[in-house]
Parts: sequence; structure tokens; C-alpha cells
Amino acid sequence: MTTEPITIEVDEDNAGERLDKWFSQQVDTLSRARVKALIEGGALTRDGTVCEDPKWKIRAGEVFVLTPPPVADPTPRPENIPLDVLFEDDDLIVINKPAGLVVHPAAGNWTGTLVNALLHHCGDTLSGIGGVARPGIVHRLDKETSGVMVVAKNDQAHQGLSDQWAVHDIERAYLAVCHGSPRPTVGTIHLPMARAQNDRKKMTVVGWDRPEGKEAVTHFKRVEAYGDGRAKLAGDVLASLVECRLETGRTHQIRVHMSHIGHPLIGDQVYGRSGVPGLRPGDPAADHALEVVRNFRRQALHAAVLGFEHPVTGEDLRFETAPPADFNVLTDAMRAL
Repeated sequence: MTTEPITIEVDEDNAGERLDKWFSQQVDTLSRARVKALIEGGALTRDGTVCEDPKWKIRAGEVFVLTPPPVADPTPRPENIPLDVLFEDDDLIVINKPAGLVVHPAAGNWTGTLVNALLHHCGDTLSGIGGVARPGIVHRLDKETSGVMVVAKNDQAHQGLSDQWAVHDIERAYLAVCHGSPRPTVGTIHLPMARAQNDRKKMTVVGWDRPEGKEAVTHFKRVEAYGDGRAKLAGDVLASLVECRLETGRTHQIRVHMSHIGHPLIGDQVYGRSGVPGLRPGDPAADHALEVVRNFRRQALHAAVLGFEHPVTGEDLRFETAPPADFNVLTDAMRAL
């Protein structure tokens, strides 16, 4: 999109129309949503005065000038962000990603990402591998998910890792704290997933007859049960520590699959629920657990194990990391119930 000012005068035939709708109809290269955002951002003037109201009813003879902001450089820049490096050689680097760190630049997070940190740490060795915006990235973890990630440092490593991911020849194990307990306590969720039609930022389970659905397979096993003595029904539990192993790697797969079977992850702001249903305050252990859950503002999910074949040397590599401190505080509070 050009950054040159766009000047348009309102004629009598358009008088009374809503500003953002009218202006977007005059400029083929701008959507109504984009025009609305630019207006609210102060990029439009009406007769020389800034107009920030997209609902303004335009009048004949008014002159509007839109001055789009400069286009941001999409190329990630190196940033000195500390990394917890588990392994590194000339071909790849394995890191323990903290919760809160975005993997690659995107809308709303153009800086401060893992890619920015890797470009600083690895220098030009990542340049262009896997695309300018996502150099070296073969897989990713959600922003609020912690744990093991591997990144390629050259084209050969990137292709080799990509091939292993394509045939699901990777060991990936996650630890999650979920509401309640899956029944049975060991099983497989084999349900296709797709973008939610009413919210494109969310994923959802769909029927096998839906062409947009992609196969998704999650194996789960309950590791610990919490609060079974406090549950409403005998044999029920309030929360569980679950190990999930992935065959496929769809966006939000574990979070969506566990939520679909009725056991969303504690702290999941998108697919979860608040509090701990069934847990009532009234004693120190319960009060403490409820307070910890209330303050746990991310999905309780940690990528604990990553195993794969080195894409260049052929060596079998396996990395395992313990959950971070906040995850341990959560499980400790649950164990005390």
C-alpha cells in the first residue's frame, strides 16, 4: 500500500454515509477494517483537522486526507534476549523456551520474539532458512507454553527436521494440568481439527466429513490425581497431571483435544474454565490452591520431552526439561489438597 497522502472530496450523492464505509469504497487497496483502524489511529484529517471518528456522517464538500503510516520492515532484527540453550552445534540449536516468549514475529509481536533472540545468538547463520520471518523454525510452541524446542541453523538441517515432522517421526511429550480426570485415565484422542468458523484465532474439533479438518492424534496418560477426597462424587478428582504425547502437531492440539473431552487445561484463557469446579474454600489448603489457580494466567502446559534424529549426523538426540517454577507451584498446591 502506498504511503502517499490520499485526498478525496465528498460529493452530494454520498452525503450522509458513514465515513469509513465511504472512504474504503473510494480506495480499492484499502479494506473497510483497515480504513477504520487508520482513522482511529489519527491518520485522517477532515478539512485540515484530525478526524478519529469512523462513524462520522460525511457532508458534501468535506475534504478528507488520509496519510498512511510508513510500512513496517517485516524483517526480524537481532535482539539480545537471553536463551536457555540445551544443545548447539553447527546445524541446530535446542532451547528451553520460557512461557511468555512468542516464537516468531507476527501482528502484535513484531519484536521481543524467539526469532529475534536467535538472530542475535546465531548471527547470520539463520538468515533466510525457512523464510525471512521464521528463520530456522520447524515447529513452535504457543506463547504461554514452556519447554523444549529445536531450531535449524542451515538448509540441510531445516529440510531434515521438516521431513521428520512430516512423517511424525518425533518424540514429543508434554505435561499438562487439567480440570478433572480423563476416563479412562489412559487413551488416545483421534479427532480432526480446523479453524473455528466464528473465531479464526481459535481451533476446534470437527467431524470427519468436514474437508477442512486435519487429522490430529493425541495420546494421554494420567500421572497424578488431585483432590479426590474433596470431589462431589466418590472416585472423582478435581484436577490431574496428564502426560500427552503427540503424533501430529496441529495448532493448539492438546488444549483443544483435552477441552473437547471435558478436561480443559487449568489457566487456559481460550479453551478453559475459571477456578476449580468442585473445590470449595474453607481451609488453608483449599484456599491456597484456589489462589494459585486464580493467579495462574496461562495454560498449564510444558513441553517436557523432545526426541529426534540429528538431521545431519544421524545421531539420536533426546532432551528433557523439568517444568518451570510457576508450574511446580501449581502442582504443589494441588498435591496438598
